[in-house]
Amino acid sequence: MRLRKSLVMLVYLLFVLVPIYSLVNMSFKSNREILGGLTLWPTAPTLDNYRVVFTEPTWYTSYLNSLSYVSMNMLISLLVALPAAYAFSRYRFLGDKHMFFWLLTNRMAPPAVFLLPFFQLYSAVGLFDTPIAVALAHCLFNVPLAVWILEGFMSSVPKEIDETAYIDGYTFPKFFIRIFLPMIRPGIGVTAFFCFMFSWVELLLARTLTSVDAKPIVAQMTRTVSASGIDWGVLAAAGVVALLPGIAVIYFVRNHVAKGFALGRV
Repeated sequence: MRLRKSLVMLVYLLFVLVPIYSLVNMSFKSNREILGGLTLWPTAPTLDNYRVVFTEPTWYTSYLNSLSYVSMNMLISLLVALPAAYAFSRYRFLGDKHMFFWLLTNRMAPPAVFLLPFFQLYSAVGLFDTPIAVALAHCLFNVPLAVWILEGFMSSVPKEIDETAYIDGYTFPKFFIRIFLPMIRPGIGVTAFFCFMFSWVELLLARTLTSVDAKPIVAQMTRTVSASGIDWGVLAAAGVVALLPGIAVIYFVRNHVAKGFALGRV
């Protein structure tokens, strides 16, 4: 039985890691070698693809654009979702269940549904082709998910803690920041992780709401066709570099994510 489980795990790891290895392998090859056939490792390794990604403004600015709107989206989503989730977890009011369900329906809708309204609105107010436009558009999908996740964590915290803090003379902001938020730290880590995941890989809104100045990396990677064809090596190198922020986020919130999956409603 132990051998069978080990074999299943090995097959799963190969299934997951082979595409990543293939991407890294291609990033060190020239276009001629990539198109020449499949090889397990580069016959003539080159760093030219990475040199293009890190030196050409169209590439490194797209990374900075992506990092800027993803960071803004995570911050806005958490700032909006934290008080909203606290209200849903602590108070009962008319229509609370219906409002909670309505929030989740926004998350269930595909981004294409809101594409034209966002485009017309941001063009009218002058936000088109700016990072904040993409960040705000992604909030429509991340805020409901963040509220749903955080509400599950907050509901698991006994209400007696709130009452004890008020008896001890804590104001609500002081109680919320110093006592309550540290208690739901795993939930905040899980929420930040899912907000980052959606905002970093989402393509449709990010590509439609930007053109030149705020073009993100996911849009730049779809526009690598030139007169000589697709530069597969540069595209692979850009994909490898695009994996690094996700790996970094997972590393820093790994403990919170593990606790969140075990204790929360994820």
